[in-house]
Amino acid sequence: MSPRFARLRPDMTVDEAIRYLRRQAREKLETIYDAYVLDSEQRIKGVVTFRDLFTAPGDKPLAEMMVTDVISVPDTLDQEAVAKVIAEHDLNALPVVDVEGRMKGIVTVDDIVDVVQHEATEDIQKLGGMEALDTPYMETPFLDMVKKRGGWLSALFLGEMLTASAMGHYEAEIARAVVLTLFIPLIISSGGNSGSQATTLIIRAMALGEVSGRDWWLIIRRELAAGFALGGLLATIGVLRIFVWQSAFHSYGAAFARIAITVGLSLVGVVTWGTLTGSMLPFVVKRLGFDPATASAPFVATLVDVVGLVIYFNVAQITLRGVLL
Repeated sequence: MSPRFARLRPDMTVDEAIRYLRRQAREKLETIYDAYVLDSEQRIKGVVTFRDLFTAPGDKPLAEMMVTDVISVPDTLDQEAVAKVIAEHDLNALPVVDVEGRMKGIVTVDDIVDVVQHEATEDIQKLGGMEALDTPYMETPFLDMVKKRGGWLSALFLGEMLTASAMGHYEAEIARAVVLTLFIPLIISSGGNSGSQATTLIIRAMALGEVSGRDWWLIIRRELAAGFALGGLLATIGVLRIFVWQSAFHSYGAAFARIAITVGLSLVGVVTWGTLTGSMLPFVVKRLGFDPATASAPFVATLVDVVGLVIYFNVAQITLRGVLL
């Protein structure tokens, strides 16, 4: 916020206002696009543009030509929220008032660009699965870089240990049907990718104010449908791949059709689970009082991996029972 803004009194005429603004301009005003009409207690009564001043009759009072519906923000408002107000109303400058309504300064669009860039950088870094850097990349000390990246990597590594535990639980099934291991990367990566897509979309929509906490049920329904559709698409590709490879190389044995069914059903289930998890996790994180961007794509992928394996092997137990299992 800058306290250097053009101010006028409502009892001034246009000519008086122009002369007064010339004197203020010598004091290096932050912007000269708008001038704010204030009463004796510094409360905003209206706003006039320089264009309106120079085209109006010189003896016309400001009180008769000023715009009284002035958009302002309190001085306690978060800078991201200020950026949203400026973008929503396409403003060059936004007046800031205190709790008693007195004007304290203005925030200009060029100032808010720096804020938006900083906040976007912070969110993107969090989405990548790390703490946000406090300084530009090349200026960040090496140990600080390792610290901010190492904490999240360690947490994600511990989470992935659950994946190893899940595979150990199905060790007997893997031993009897080794062919199942060929599709594990395919299954879990598809779930992680779908979850990463969903969480990125929702976090950005929340940042832009397109969705709120009250929209969670609508988003569940939307992502459930999207999960089925995307899972069906990937399942079709996966099944075709198995049939083509079986026809060309005989890679999967006599039970290739059941294996294809296993992979197809698993992909539908895992991708659907991934989209639901990715879309709902930002709401959960926000509900707990944290930045939704903390629900990073790697974190979502880690959660989906474990459940993806459980879905895959349970589907295999049903479809391959009596054949390979």
